[in-house]
Formats: sequence, structure tokens, C-alpha cells
Amino acid sequence: MYPVSEAFLQAVQGNTRKYYWTGKITTAAGAEYPFDQEDIVKGSGYITAQCCGNSEIELGSVYAAEMGISLFLDIDRYTLEGAKAELTYHLRLADGTYEAVPMGIFEVSEANRTAHVLELKAYDYMLRFDRDFNGFETIGTAYGMMVLCSTACGVELAQSQAEIEALPNGSELLSIYPENDIETYRDVLYFTAQILGGFFCVNRDGKLEFRQYRNTPVMEILQKHRFSSSFSDFVTRYTAVSSTNQQTQTAEYYALEEDDGLTMNLGVNPLLQFGLEETRAELCRNILTSLSAVNYVPFDSDTIGNPALDLGDVLTFSGGQADSRQITCVTSFTVKVGGRQSLKCVGKNPRLSQAKSKNDKNISGLLNQIEAGKIGIHTFTNASAYTIAKTNVRIISIEFASKEENHAQFFGQVIVDAEADPVERSANAAGTIVVPFPEALADSGTEEDADTSTDAAEEAPSGNTEVSVDVSLPVTWAEDGKAVCYVTFELNNAEILLHHPVETWHSGKHILSLYYPIENVVPNITNTFNVYLRMKDGSGTVGIGDCIASISGQAMAAAAAWDGRIDIEETAALFSVSGGLQATGLTEAVDVGIMELVQKSYADTMTGRTGIGAFCRPVTLA
Repeated sequence: MYPVSEAFLQAVQGNTRKYYWTGKITTAAGAEYPFDQEDIVKGSGYITAQCCGNSEIELGSVYAAEMGISLFLDIDRYTLEGAKAELTYHLRLADGTYEAVPMGIFEVSEANRTAHVLELKAYDYMLRFDRDFNGFETIGTAYGMMVLCSTACGVELAQSQAEIEALPNGSELLSIYPENDIETYRDVLYFTAQILGGFFCVNRDGKLEFRQYRNTPVMEILQKHRFSSSFSDFVTRYTAVSSTNQQTQTAEYYALEEDDGLTMNLGVNPLLQFGLEETRAELCRNILTSLSAVNYVPFDSDTIGNPALDLGDVLTFSGGQADSRQITCVTSFTVKVGGRQSLKCVGKNPRLSQAKSKNDKNISGLLNQIEAGKIGIHTFTNASAYTIAKTNVRIISIEFASKEENHAQFFGQVIVDAEADPVERSANAAGTIVVPFPEALADSGTEEDADTSTDAAEEAPSGNTEVSVDVSLPVTWAEDGKAVCYVTFELNNAEILLHHPVETWHSGKHILSLYYPIENVVPNITNTFNVYLRMKDGSGTVGIGDCIASISGQAMAAAAAWDGRIDIEETAALFSVSGGLQATGLTEAVDVGIMELVQKSYADTMTGRTGIGAFCRPVTLA
């Protein structure tokens, strides 16, 4: 529910109320056209929104809200392309003041004019996410995916990173690989909302907001507040989720201990296709935990209206045929300007759900077959920002596999915002200055100097004597230095020593273009190509989406069989031991490779140059 005062909640449930509507249209050129209730054609204005379809509860929905209105305004309809329309509800409180409730920000999609009336239809900012997704391989948390979509489509986020990471699966690392069904950024939001166990909508401030299904009522609707109502005789609840595994072509099933409710089918979610079986199971069980809050009675009711109600608000009904012990949820609403408000909650009957196989193994058309000789490409873009400093930071990581032994090529482009350390410069400024010497002081000399003063006075203009002096002064200033960026390539955890690109930059944004030919790719195993950056005499940042890369070659596979290799890394920053031993970084790695033979190894690596106190000079540890 939109945050309103207690006085508003009391006034909106009163037997009588006094209210009015206002609005404003802002064109793309910045012209504003305010209007009030007198300008609105009676019975024409409405706002409708939903978070589910017409039959059942959904996870991951990304529906757009719609607004329609007819106005007695003389505005050229051709100037309304891309214009914004806002509506506000004003309710009189008991003390005589009015409290305003914004109803949303909408972008005009249609503007029709009759002789005296301007007819508008508009939608909220959710339509902005209908832009083509780049299809690059992307790795990041749910918040990183949201920021990626938000930045690309120009819609602010309503929640902070801490709020999203506190949600179920909010801190898990998610991956999008090129072989998927994602077409737009709206699809990315859909699959991300499924992982978080809720839905996305655009709130009244025009910001993208994630919401969960809850079980705490926000208000009670009495019989006297309803014009009509219809309630189901069952409770919609979910006790299991099903997710399609693209690799095994099976539907994985996860349920509560008492599985006697509905099953939520997540379909083929690209964010649930890669990783260990235990990780997939944990993600799905967290989704089920969020979904278990759904315990709603479906209903449909026309009420006197409360414009502060939002999608996902939990309600209780009492009086008449309503059961006050049960809860329900607003999955869709329609607000009439100057009229009633229709509320609805959808849901299926668990007793009448069709019996289906718990593990459907007859899923076809889910895998794209790899053809020998076909050119394949793996793409990558970053969903997290990076800060580049003195130690290596991995900015690109691409996994790829080939069906046959061949060659591949790596291409990458990174936008780095460099900040070079200032450099102090000094020099001597030499020159000759002319000092005017007043004649009065010359006349005050001794008699012995009288002749000399007289001669100088004859040569110089009347009144002053000019004296030239050679001067040399030290000058010190600070200027922008040069930051050096070092690139390190790594293939299958082995550093490529023969090629180390280096760039030298002044402060500002720079494009770093990368290329490396990968020869003799071993077939039928997963290969990993990493790119690291570090900077000397400065630092830099790589923003979200500023790093794109690809690996292409013949007979490239989207997801080869896992070769059994496990890499565990532990990194520590600058540390000291009793003021003596100092190191810029410490890395521990545990590598386990399982192919034809079992190989186990353990390695401790200390990188950088290490200073040992009493010797007062750096010592390089091999």
C-alpha cells in the first residue's frame, strides 16, 4: 500500500467522502499542461494494473499499467508523442485538509482528438524494457541484472542493493549464456523475478520495484464498502515447484513435506540452467519458500475504492459471504476516476488441478544440436562494476567448448575510466625584469655619486630611473600523470606469458581493445578464458555493461560436459605481521582435475614483492 496517514485511512472508509482529481501532461519538449476534475470527461478516466494473468498466480510477471482519459483540453495531439501524463487523487481529511496520493506516471502511446475532446491512452515505464537484449553472456547477482536492465532502458530502481540481496536468492551469482530464449530486457526481468520469488512492477514514482507475495493484511474491507463481491470456496496454495533442466531434458520437482497443493511450473529459466545440482536445488527450494506464502482465496469485488491500494497488498473481507479468517491478495485492480474501484485475486483450485507426472521426461526441442564445422560464438558482458588498482582484477571470464580440435579467437573491448596519479613538476623560471627607480632617491645620494646620478637622469625619462635585473626563481606545479594499464590473459588457469598488452593513459575514459588467438583447443572439455587488469601510477573503473567480449570458432558448443575440475580461490589484501612482513596479496588455490586419471594438487602462491622488516629492501619470493 502506498504510504498514507492514519487520517487518510479513516477518511477513505467513511460513509461519505469529499475528493477531487488533478493531473498534468508534460510533453517531450518540456511544455506542461495541468488539468483538474473540471477538465476530465465524466466517466472516462481509469487506471488498470495487474501482476498475474486471468486464471492463476504467476511468478516473474512484468505487466505494464494502463491509463486512459478524455480531457476538455486544446492541445495539439502531434506534440504528445513521448509525453508524460500524471494523475493525483486528493481526499479531504477530518480536519478539513486534503491529502494527495499520486496514481502513477504514464507515457502517452495514443492521442486522438474529436471536435472538443482529447482522448489519451498511456502506459507506465515497463514498456521501456521492451528493447532488444544484446544476448551476451552475463554473470552477476539479481541486483546486477536489475541494474543492467535499468541502465540500458533508463528506469530508476526503487530498491537498494542491500534490500535485494536480503531476499531469497538475492545474493546468489546468476549466469546468462547465449543459448537462451531471452529477446528483450523485459525477459531478463521476468526470469530474475522468478529467481527472487515475486514480480516486478513500476511504482507510482516511475521506478522499477520488486514485490513478493505476503501474508500480512494491510486493511479490512467491510460489507458496507462493497457494491458486489464474489468469493471462491477454495484456497489457492502452492506446495511444489517444477523447473525444466535444459541439459538433461527433464523437469526437476521440488516439494514441501506435505505436498497436497498446486505446483508452480517455472519452465525453462535460463538463470537455472548452469551450475551444480545442489545449487539448482537450493535456488528452487528458496523460490518454493517464498511461494509458500500464497494462501489466498480468489475473489472479485467492486468497492467504494481506496486509491492507496497497490498490487500484492493482502486484504481481509468480512460480512456477507466473506470469511474473515481467510486472507486474499490484490492481483489486479481498476480505478475509475470519480467512480468505483474493482479488485480481483486469481487462483486455481488445488483439488481440481490435473494430475500430471511429477517428472516429465518427454521434453523435446530444448537443446540446439552442435553441427560439425558450424561457426559458433560465445559472448560476455559484465553485470557488475570493477575497480582496477595495483592487483589483478578479473573482468572477463568466458567458458567455451569445442566438439573437435580447432582454433578459436578472442575479441574484447573495455571502457576504462582512468584516473592517473598527479605528478609534481619543478623548474627554474629565468628572465629580466625592469625596476623603476624614483629620481628623488637618486638625488639623495652622496656628493661622490652626484655626477653618476646626473648622467643617469639625463638618459632616463624625467621623474624615474629604470634598472634592469636578471632573476631566476624556482617554480613547482602538479599536472596529470600517466597511468599504466597491464593486461594478463589466462587460459584454463594458466597464465599466457608470451603476450602482455600494456596501455598508458592520462585521466579520462579510454577504450581498451583486446585480441588473442587460441590455438589447439582440446575438444569435449570445458575451457575457461580469463582477462585480468591492473594499473600502476593510477586507478580505474569499469562500469556495468562497459565490458564486452566474445570467443568464436568452428564447432563451438554451448555447454560441454563438465570435466570434473574444481577451483577454489582465497585472496587477502595488504597485510603485515608485527610490522615486519608485508605483502600486497596472498592467494591460496585448490585444484582438483578428474579426467582419465585422478589428479589432486594443492598450491599456495604469494604474489607481488614482499618486504621483510629488518632488511629494509624488497625480496621477491618465487
